[in-house]
Amino acid sequence: MPLNHQRFTVIDLPAPPVDVLRSYDRCPVDDYMGNGTRFKRFSQYRMHWEQDRGWDFELLPHRDYTTFTKFNPVAGGIRRIYQPIEVDFTTMIAAGAAAFPLDTSESWQINVHQNRTRAEADRVGPLTPEGVHHDGHEFVMIAVLARHNVAGAETRLWHDGADAPFWSGTLEAGQAVLLDDRAIAHDVTDVESADGGQAHRDIVIVAFSRWQEKWYGDEHDRAALAEPGVTGS
Repeated sequence: MPLNHQRFTVIDLPAPPVDVLRSYDRCPVDDYMGNGTRFKRFSQYRMHWEQDRGWDFELLPHRDYTTFTKFNPVAGGIRRIYQPIEVDFTTMIAAGAAAFPLDTSESWQINVHQNRTRAEADRVGPLTPEGVHHDGHEFVMIAVLARHNVAGAETRLWHDGADAPFWSGTLEAGQAVLLDDRAIAHDVTDVESADGGQAHRDIVIVAFSRWQEKWYGDEHDRAALAEPGVTGS
């Protein structure tokens, strides 16, 4: 299903293997976002189209993650050190790439963020502490693999400058939202515990940029680290 006239769509995902689901238990705490409620791994790939077998994925050498403060005023403009992803998300990523659909004449660079957010009775898990935002890429896929005892976590899509989202909905396990990141902004409400016990939401976020606009390498890092700081969200 391609993006609709509002430049997004929700798709069903192929079922993740058991090892992918279990790998979230081993994600280290994110020291930069979520105030101890987020756990994360991160990897980067180059993907290109092979006529006889579809999207081909090249795992790039592991680097620190950098982004611009204009997209993330909470943790932009710094080097964030994350451990690499241990499992294979490429079948799921290929399903998202086909659904957009991505231009197969181009090579694409992707940032893949494996995130678990936890909550309990007296502590919510913030999902977008940076507020309503664009990620800064051409397309973004937000895929939900598991929701355990979760309330809240409502995805909201916004036009720039709007007072209210034009779409909101709860992504269930096995669903993903695909976004034209340049056309619309997004946020997600906090993860809450449904019954006061432990709760968690497991997702993978994939950000797609054409190779010539890649968010990878020394040149990108220098630009992100040199950007003047901003305030607000």
